[in-house]
Amino acid sequence: MAADWTSARRAWEKWTGKHVGSSGMPIKAALLLNYDPTGPSRLFPMVAEQEGAKFTAVDLQPSIDFFRRNNLQTEFFSIGPNQYVVTSIHGHWFTARCVNTTQPGGEGVIIMQIGAYLLVSMYDGSVGSASRAMVAVDQFAWHFNRKTH
Repeated sequence: MAADWTSARRAWEKWTGKHVGSSGMPIKAALLLNYDPTGPSRLFPMVAEQEGAKFTAVDLQPSIDFFRRNNLQTEFFSIGPNQYVVTSIHGHWFTARCVNTTQPGGEGVIIMQIGAYLLVSMYDGSVGSASRAMVAVDQFAWHFNRKTH
């Protein structure tokens, strides 16, 4: 397991260096959470990695509860101060838009389950920004799966 995590961490660091950060990057913040949907609900997910954000597992618990309830199309969920509504669902990932943003172009999030992890990627903007963010998220998933399997 240590060797797998070492490879995964290198994939994370390489990916965040190219895709996550300030203006010009497709993703403004990303989190990688340990997530086992079959585990006991009393166990908090652990933040494995994060870039561009400072959240704790306790901050993210309402979001994790939302994912576990699997009512993606009928409820809002929060990440920090932002509240989101799911806009599309695609197998092991979904997208959502922020409903209380102060950004003129809007904000969104892409959440993808990759094995025992949830990748949470936040971006600013609308359709074009969402497309660039999805390409970046997909690249991470591909590299992460290749390094850990």
